[in-house]
Amino acid sequence: MTPSLRSAAWFEGDDEVAVEHRAALGSLGIAVSPGDPRPVIGIAQSVSDLNPCNEGLRDLAEAVKEGVRSAGGIPLEFPTISLGEDLMKPSAMLYRNLMAMDVEETLRAHPIDGVVLLGNCDKTIPAQLMAAASADLPAIQVAGGSRPVATFRGRQIGAGTDLWRLWEEYRNGLLSPQDWAALERCLGCGPGACNTMGTASTMALLAESIGMSLPGTASIPTGDPRARVGAEQAGRRVVAMVEEGLRPSAIMTSAAFDNAVTVLAAIGGSTNAVIHLCAIAGRLGLRIPLERFQELGLRVPVLADVSPSGRYLMDAFDRAGGLPALLAEIAGHLDLRTTTVTGGPLSDYVAATGGSPRGAIRSLDSPVRERGGIAVLRGNLAPDGAVLKTSAASPELFRHRGPALVFRGWHDLRRRLDDPDLPLSADTVLVLTGCGPKGVPGMPEWGMIPIPARLAAAGVKDMVRISDGRMSGTSFGTCVLHVAPEAAAGGPLGLVQDGDMIELDVEAGLLRVDVSEPEFEARRRLAEPFRTPHLRGWPRLYQDHVTQAPEGCDLDFLQAPTPEHRRFVEPVVGRS
Repeated sequence: MTPSLRSAAWFEGDDEVAVEHRAALGSLGIAVSPGDPRPVIGIAQSVSDLNPCNEGLRDLAEAVKEGVRSAGGIPLEFPTISLGEDLMKPSAMLYRNLMAMDVEETLRAHPIDGVVLLGNCDKTIPAQLMAAASADLPAIQVAGGSRPVATFRGRQIGAGTDLWRLWEEYRNGLLSPQDWAALERCLGCGPGACNTMGTASTMALLAESIGMSLPGTASIPTGDPRARVGAEQAGRRVVAMVEEGLRPSAIMTSAAFDNAVTVLAAIGGSTNAVIHLCAIAGRLGLRIPLERFQELGLRVPVLADVSPSGRYLMDAFDRAGGLPALLAEIAGHLDLRTTTVTGGPLSDYVAATGGSPRGAIRSLDSPVRERGGIAVLRGNLAPDGAVLKTSAASPELFRHRGPALVFRGWHDLRRRLDDPDLPLSADTVLVLTGCGPKGVPGMPEWGMIPIPARLAAAGVKDMVRISDGRMSGTSFGTCVLHVAPEAAAGGPLGLVQDGDMIELDVEAGLLRVDVSEPEFEARRRLAEPFRTPHLRGWPRLYQDHVTQAPEGCDLDFLQAPTPEHRRFVEPVVGRS
């Protein structure tokens, strides 16, 4: 039996309110009558000239509309804020929760029965999935794909990853100003998300692995004709989902999140996904303990041979069969019974693959790394946890002890990092505080602290680095991230001083500093309390209500710990 349409509350009847609503669509050339059986499908469009990663979504929206119409639905495209990593400061992460609210409230306030979510850049897909979880209307995620591959000095350039590497060469005199300028021209190679296994590609693949995207669509590059086909299919499929009553809460279950965590390890994906998965799950009343990322990650090796953990770029991952090929290889570690947007189980996605692993997708007996990509650390420096992307770090630093050199915020870091008189060596542990969720605010990607110039010139390639911030999924190095509680929330990281001995033991899951609790208490009494310059606006609301990294950095009043919190309250449909 087809469920009654949510949009009927707007369009049924002959009173002045219903007439006004039908006339509103009539002014767009869409004739709606009382009892119209066609579902209204929203198309959440996050395209913006301020966000080149999402530029390809303009064309995909038209394909979605074609699919919706062919399936007997009414497509209505609506804009949302757009979260771009390139230009949005201090970090798109500051605005992820705002975008989730934007999408959720647009769905709540309008006669929408189902939605297709068009996203691409790092925080966009997480924000849209958070909104989908909260609204719980039939929804499908469509990703915009990775950008074209550029060539610099005879080799392919990976977005983000190679910029960081070549910046180190340039700042140390190993790359000429002419080559640096040529690199800039190469990097402007066209729209789309980073073509490495950055956060955008990671989250697109995880959306598919959770079951919120159609099989094989997450890795299609921007501009590929298959992207339009997938978008058109999404438009048709969401109409059927409305008829079936298939909602995100039936798809994004605990088992589905376990699948996503397992895939995260197998692709050597971004550490940002740890925060995003926790946030999405929190909207559904589910919790993913940090240890779950390590527990499931230890079961599978890294199989995606994609930069920064491997050799290839995302176009090669797609040519190797995309996510269905990877799922087929790790099928024994997945719950293939979980429901997907197709209405069928995840096992159907595995069946969509063609052949054995090849190229950028390795087999279980020939992995990129023997163990999955995320390690979880705890200790007196991170009582509530921290993470390390082991697949992009240096194994020789996994057990390390060295003196701290502390930087307090971005400006202090950039001002002093290359000071030739800094007391440091390759054993020094670089510590950056004050860049957590509350601290900036927004938890920017400052965690891959550059190697100080003096050491880089001497050939040092990696050091242990610790922060309460994040790092880009395109980044690399032995960088301990997401230290919780953060310094701005009174965490012990903010009390570390130059020369304190820090111990890292990845195998033991340990991150500690040789400071006694009485000494910490003495330092706390002398420490300046955190003060924000934001006295109003979104940044202030964010700072007052954001949770810490292990809880997903969502706003506390947007989480849904009980069934009552998860109830989607419909608006009163009357005169506006």
